[in-house]
Amino acid sequence: MTETPSAPPADLVAARRAPRLTPRLYASLLAARAAGAASRVLGRGGGTSLPGMVARRVDPAILRTLVADRGVPVVAITGSNGKTTTARFTAALLRGEGIPVAHNRSGSNLVQGVTSLAVGFADVRGALPPGVLVAEVDEGALLVVADELRPRVLVIVDLFRDQLDRFGELHALGAAMDAVAATLAADAVLVVNGDDPLVASLASDRAGPRVTFGFDVAESLDRITRAADTIRCPRCRHDLAYRAVYLSHMGDFACAGCGFARPRLDVAVTAVEVTGIAETLCTIRVPGGASLELRIPQAGIHVAYDAAAAVAAAVAIGAPLDHAASSLAGIRPAFGRMESIALPDGRSVILAFSKNPTSFNTTLRALGTEGEPRRLLIALSNTLVDGEDFAWLWDVDVESMAPRVEWAVVSGTRADEIATRLKYAGLDPRQMTVVEDRPAALDAALAQVPPGERLTIVAGYTPTIELREEMHRRGWTGRFWEQ
Repeated sequence: MTETPSAPPADLVAARRAPRLTPRLYASLLAARAAGAASRVLGRGGGTSLPGMVARRVDPAILRTLVADRGVPVVAITGSNGKTTTARFTAALLRGEGIPVAHNRSGSNLVQGVTSLAVGFADVRGALPPGVLVAEVDEGALLVVADELRPRVLVIVDLFRDQLDRFGELHALGAAMDAVAATLAADAVLVVNGDDPLVASLASDRAGPRVTFGFDVAESLDRITRAADTIRCPRCRHDLAYRAVYLSHMGDFACAGCGFARPRLDVAVTAVEVTGIAETLCTIRVPGGASLELRIPQAGIHVAYDAAAAVAAAVAIGAPLDHAASSLAGIRPAFGRMESIALPDGRSVILAFSKNPTSFNTTLRALGTEGEPRRLLIALSNTLVDGEDFAWLWDVDVESMAPRVEWAVVSGTRADEIATRLKYAGLDPRQMTVVEDRPAALDAALAQVPPGERLTIVAGYTPTIELREEMHRRGWTGRFWEQ
């Protein structure tokens, strides 16, 4: 890739023609707006998914009509871990360069959520203003909406074992991603994580433009554990050798069997320092040799990966990066991503969303930099949204956390299984209290937190929403979709 220009391409800020307004399109837009307003008024949600659901019921082609058929510039961001933060970083980088952005910032990333994003950006006649759609897209939803979005940039942040009962095994998901990448327009840019062997191998025969990102750091920052997924060559299945491991199975790899190796990186993190659970400092090299010095108020090696992915997305769409440092300096964590919530009595809560072995281990690693968790509320559920298979819990490095835990309240629909896992990790059952109801669990946990101290909550998707809504009901925080 060539060095980014000093001004964004004109079509990113240019007006675009409205679609032909048919009765069905008009009815769909009006119905979506009514549904969104009703959802907010009734307190049923922030209008982040219902408008899209209603709009598609009235006009199944509405997303294609509004976006793909109009040539709207789209950055679609998908993968297992880090989609929400990468999308937030990407939107911030583009806005910092004066490019208008519409972004599903709440993380509503299924088909209806992506459709809600487009419907909310359009006016009542279906015209979209100048700007870029930054769409976080669920891995499964990408297969449905890719052709309706026709993204100018597709970012695949990583692929990890996640919800096996929904997505199937990892290589099946990779094959699906490969099929989507193969259908991209010839001039669309595929952005891939070069440190992830499976992601790096995707669409290798595609002739279109490609941008790679990753780490260019000499020393390992992590180690291969049983939670690592892609430790064999995705082409010949020979064991991979790593010069450096940065996060789970991501690193500087090579295969002695067929010669497949990490590709040259267009965007690379060359230095990283994580300060407690509050800040990450990193240096990112961009095409042309220049470097960005970033100070991001979020903690973890994964944050540096997300920042590199966002910078690569900006490079891919042609945006300048003159204001990158200031653009990312004020981006607070998305809801539940190591989110700090201050309570009125001077205590605090750290809310950490974890959904698979790698995200869980990454969270525990970041918490461990400050000796957390000491007072723990852990809640996981096996709903359809969360994933019904809990076997992955045994691949989480709970043993590293257990010695720090003074006591734990265990909650969720499978609290019994979590308690069993904690016991086998070395936590005395007398240090645990099982409270399945989420509000009651929050009360039980806070009852053990002394004045001025904090509670650490590690939770899956549904319990994170439930606990955060309970904290909102008590007046401690805003709605999650307002973050």
